Parts: sequence; structure tokens; C-alpha cells
Amino acid sequence: MARLIRRAFTMKLRPGSVADYIGHHDSIPGKWPDLVREIEASGIARITTFRNGLDLFLYSEILDEGAWNRLWTTPVHRRWAEIMQPLMHMNDEGIVAAGELEEIFHLETGATGAS
Repeated sequence: MARLIRRAFTMKLRPGSVADYIGHHDSIPGKWPDLVREIEASGIARITTFRNGLDLFLYSEILDEGAWNRLWTTPVHRRWAEIMQPLMHMNDEGIVAAGELEEIFHLETGATGAS
């Protein structure tokens, strides 16, 4: 099995948009199966987003370096970006303004949480 690449981004919500942002993301599995399929087809294995006020931190595990760029240029992601546009800061291409973070430390232990 190929080793997954870890990628993380910072993003920023607009004031008053937290509840809508969370609600839209909570609806992805049931209302956006085409987006889920496109995320997988693009080579994105995992996405987790954390929030601190209006600041977001997105952690992902991807199959290769081009995964996010492939997703961002798909028609289904363009439709998703139209919904996110009033909620988040976007760049001139209509893609979320994301600051990529450089990984500087990673540790894996044998802890599994299994009893």
C-alpha cells in the first residue's frame, strides 16, 4: 500500500458564517455523494477540519501531490465553491484562500486505543 502524504491548510471564515459552514459540511455524506466520489477519485483519502473562532485548520491525507489541484478544478467542486463563497475567503480563481502549512514534526507510536 502506498504511503499517504499529509497536507494541512489554514482557511478563514467570514463573520457570521460558522453555523452555515458546519451545516453544509454535515450534509456532505447525504446530499453531496458526487462530491465525496470526486474527493476519492482525486486521491484524497482523509479530510479533517478544526476550527478556532473564524480560523480553520484542514488536515488531509492524499495519494499524491496533485490530489487537491485535481479536486479544485472539477465541476462538482466548482458548485461546492459557489456555496462556500459567501462563507469563506476565496482567491481570484474562486478557490478557497488556503495557506498551505509545512510539516515540521510527525510522530507515530504503537498506541491503538484497542482494549
